[in-house]
Amino acid sequence: MIHHPIKPVFDSESRILILGSFPSVKSREQGFFYGHPQNRFWSVISSVCSCDIPRSIEEKRNLLLDNHIALWDVINSCEIIGSSDSSIKNAVPNNLNTILDSTNIKYIFTNGAKAHSLYEK
Repeated sequence: MIHHPIKPVFDSESRILILGSFPSVKSREQGFFYGHPQNRFWSVISSVCSCDIPRSIEEKRNLLLDNHIALWDVINSCEIIGSSDSSIKNAVPNNLNTILDSTNIKYIFTNGAKAHSLYEK
C-alpha cells in the first residue's frame, strides 16, 4: 500500500478544484503534482490561464493559487504498479472536506477516467 505523499494545493480563494487519481512515480519523487516532463497538465493549465508554463514547484503552486485553482488527488492510498492508473487496487479515498470546508469551490473537474470514476463513488 502506497500513501499519498503530496499535500493538496489550495487557499481560501480557491474556486476550482482539479482532482487527479494518484501521483505518478515522477511526481512522488519530485514531491509535487504532474512531475513527468511529458505530462501536458502544466502546458494546458498555462494555456487556459494565459500564463507562461511554470518550471519550478513554486511557479506551479503560484500559477494555481493566482488563478484560484485547488489541486489534489482522489486517492489517499492504494496498491499501484509504477504509475499506471489501470493497476490501481484497494483505493482509499482522500477526505475532500479538507479543501471543501475551507474554500468556496464552485467547480470540480477530474483529470482522467480513473479519477472521475473514483470521484463518483
